[in-house]
Amino acid sequence: MTAALLSLALPLVAGLLLVALQPRRPGLWVIAVSLGSLLAAAGALHQAMALGPQMLQIGGWTPPLAIRFQLTPLTALLLLFTAGLHLLVALFAARSPHATGSGDYWPLSSLLHAALAALWLSADLFNLYVTLELLSLTAVALVALAGRKSHRPAFNYLMLSLAGSLAYLFGVALLYGRYGVLDVPLLAGLAEADASTRLALLLMSLGLMLKAALWPLHLWLPPAHSGAPTAVSALLSGLVVKGPIYILWLIWSEIAPPELGRPAGMLFAIAGIVALLSGGWSALRAPRLKMLVAYSTVAQLGYALLALGLLLRLEEPRLEAALWLFILAHGLAKVSMFLAAGELQRVLGTRRVRALKGASQNMPVAMATFAVAGGSLIGLPPSGGFLAKWLLLEPLFVQPQHWPWALGILLGTLMSAAYVFRVVALGFDRARPNPPSVAPDRLAQWLAMLPALLVLSLALISEPLLLWLGGVAR
Repeated sequence: MTAALLSLALPLVAGLLLVALQPRRPGLWVIAVSLGSLLAAAGALHQAMALGPQMLQIGGWTPPLAIRFQLTPLTALLLLFTAGLHLLVALFAARSPHATGSGDYWPLSSLLHAALAALWLSADLFNLYVTLELLSLTAVALVALAGRKSHRPAFNYLMLSLAGSLAYLFGVALLYGRYGVLDVPLLAGLAEADASTRLALLLMSLGLMLKAALWPLHLWLPPAHSGAPTAVSALLSGLVVKGPIYILWLIWSEIAPPELGRPAGMLFAIAGIVALLSGGWSALRAPRLKMLVAYSTVAQLGYALLALGLLLRLEEPRLEAALWLFILAHGLAKVSMFLAAGELQRVLGTRRVRALKGASQNMPVAMATFAVAGGSLIGLPPSGGFLAKWLLLEPLFVQPQHWPWALGILLGTLMSAAYVFRVVALGFDRARPNPPSVAPDRLAQWLAMLPALLVLSLALISEPLLLWLGGVAR
C-alpha cells in the first residue's frame, strides 16, 4: 500500500507546491512527478499481484467507522494508467505551451491526477463523493483556461456536475439511512433488493452517468471537451470520464443485489447501443475537428456502458475484462486523437474538418496518428479496441437470442468507421493541400503518436493481457 499512497501523494504535493512557489519551469516539475508517480504505481501493481488485495484504515479506526483505502490489482492498474497518460500529456504540453491555455494548467493538472488516484483507491461511498467533487472542480477550472469562449461550456459543465453530485449524494444518504454503513465491502454483504436500495442506486447511477456524460446525459461534454485547450481535452476524454464509470461499475457489481442488477443491466445495454449510434451520427455531422472527436467520446463510452449492462444481465466474466480493456484502449486512443487534432488545428489555422484536405502532405505524422487511433476506435485488428470488441462479441455469438446486441455493435462499428474515415479521406487526399499557417512541430506530432502506438501494441500481448484482465476484474 505504501507505493500506492506515494503515487497519490506525489501529484498532490506537487500541485500545492506549484501554487505556492510558482517556479519558472513548472512543466519539468510535473514531468518529474508524473514519472515518479508512474514508478510508484508500477510498484503498487507488483505488490497487489504478489500479496493480493490490501486495506488501509485511515486514522486507525476499525470498520464500520473507518474510512478505508483499498488496493487491488485493478486499482493498481488504474493508478499506472493514470500516471502514464498524465506523463505523456505533460511531455506534449511542455513541448507545446499553446496546448495548455495558461501556466495555471500545471498545478491544476497535478491536482486532477491526485484526485483520480484517490478515487481509484477509495473504498467508501462518501469518500468517493469527495474525490468526485475534487475531480470535477479541477476539470471545470482546466476547461476555463481556454479563455472567454470556454466560460459558458465550463459553467454548464459545473452546473450539471453539481446536479450529478447532488443526485449521487442523495443516493449515498439513502443507503446510509438504510444500512448504517458506507464502506463498499461491508455494503456488499448487507444490501437487499428493497425499494430504498433501488431508489438509492437509481439516484447514484443518474448522478454518475451525468458526470461521465453517458447517453442520454451527455450534452455538456462536446462543448466542454472541444472548447478546452488541447492538453486539457486529452486529459478529460482519456481519464476524467473514466472515474464516474469506475464508481458505476463498483456499485452495481459489488453492492447491488443480482435481482436489481439484471433489469438495470438491460437499461444500461440499451443506452449503450443508442449512444453508439447517436454519438456516432453527431460525430459524422460535426463541422469542427475537436467537436468530432468529442462526440466520438460519447459514442465510444457506449461500449463501456454496453459491456457493463451485459455483464449485469448475463453474468459472464469475460465481459468484465472487455469493459476494462475498452477503458484502457479508449483512453490511449483519445489522448492521441485530441493531441493530433490540436496540432492539426494549430498548424492549419482553422478548426474546420474540411480544412484538412491534403493535410498529410504537410503533417504526415499527425494524420497517421489520427488514423491509427481511429482504427482502435473502429476496432480494426490488431489494436486494443479490436481485442475489447472481440471479447465483448464472443459470448454474444454463442446464443441466438443475444445476436441483436451483436447487431447493435456492428452498426456502431460502421458509424465509427464513417466518422474516422471522413477525416482520414480528407487528410490523405493528394489534391493541393491547404497551406500551413505556422511551421509543423515534428516532435510534438511524435509525442501525440505514442499513445496510439501503445494501443496498437496491445495485440502483441493479447492472450496474457486478456487472461490477466479477466482475473484482475474479478
